[in-house]
Amino acid sequence: MIPSLSPLLLLAFPLAMFAAMATDLTSMTIPNRLVLGLGGIFVLYALSADWQWDAVAFHLAAGLGALAVGIGCFAAGWMGGGDAKLIAAVALWFGLSPDLAEFALLSSVFGGVLTLVVLLARTLLRPTTGHGSIDRLLDRANGVPYGVALGIAGLATFAQSGLSLPLRTMFDI
Repeated sequence: MIPSLSPLLLLAFPLAMFAAMATDLTSMTIPNRLVLGLGGIFVLYALSADWQWDAVAFHLAAGLGALAVGIGCFAAGWMGGGDAKLIAAVALWFGLSPDLAEFALLSSVFGGVLTLVVLLARTLLRPTTGHGSIDRLLDRANGVPYGVALGIAGLATFAQSGLSLPLRTMFDI
């Protein structure tokens, strides 16, 4: 509908990934409004880029499938609810494509590294810095801010995906 708007809407994806990483790192939460906004902006992007409805349907299927798996993982206690919803929003953007598989693989790798780093920090340091965010991160009773790994994986996948092409063209990268 508004082709000149679509590259600007694409900026929402990396901005949302940075915001998810920052909020998860500092508060161990990923706000619902961030995830809902990312999903809503995807719909606006698809409309502005004049996507065919069947392509949009494949992206919606990816998002809903990821949400179902994420809810199952949350129910089993394997991940936080914000992480599950963020995965679904990212899957909505990547759709049923090799990019989604790459995102899943990178999320696992970065998540494993992040978990090892956090566990090592918790072993070596005590949560007595006086800074709430750091103490919460170092507290063994808390989980790992997996949104950091999801954000890095999302940014890495986005950067090499076809989605980033309009931005690379717009900024002459």
